[in-house]
Amino acid sequence: MSFQNFFLSLLLNLLKRTIMNIGDKAPDFLGKDENGKEIHLSDYKGKKVVIYFYPKDSTPGCTTEACNLRDNHSELIKQGYAVIGVSVDNEASHRKFIEKNDLPFTLIADTDKKLVQEFGVWGEKQMYGRSYMGTLRTTFIVDEEGLICKIITPKEIKVKEHAAQILG
Repeated sequence: MSFQNFFLSLLLNLLKRTIMNIGDKAPDFLGKDENGKEIHLSDYKGKKVVIYFYPKDSTPGCTTEACNLRDNHSELIKQGYAVIGVSVDNEASHRKFIEKNDLPFTLIADTDKKLVQEFGVWGEKQMYGRSYMGTLRTTFIVDEEGLICKIITPKEIKVKEHAAQILG
């Protein structure tokens, strides 16, 4: 991609990027899970919902984060939370990730990038001096009424302690 095309793509993305804020109503339709089943926030009525966005299945940081949430899942459930992970990986990738790591929660396959853009977590990233677009690791806590009550930003997330950050 040429610099001009990259810059134009970045500019267009920023213009259409919406960012969810504390107090905003989260969208009801979240997407399809690892089995192609439609997932709606209203399915979790009366529960607090952790919607955590992560860059890619089976990468070191994402696996560490998912396993931390898995290892603390019973405490999250006990405290009234449901956990939903979201990445732009496809359903087959999610099924493999779930099976390999024995994950007890739903993963949404946001292959069309609709949800990452709606939440404002699709943005410019840099690695090894190269810029590219990707998912910014971010977690949203949605209360029992469907309102965002807490946001853990990319700079705040500690993948080895993520459940404690949610419960804290």
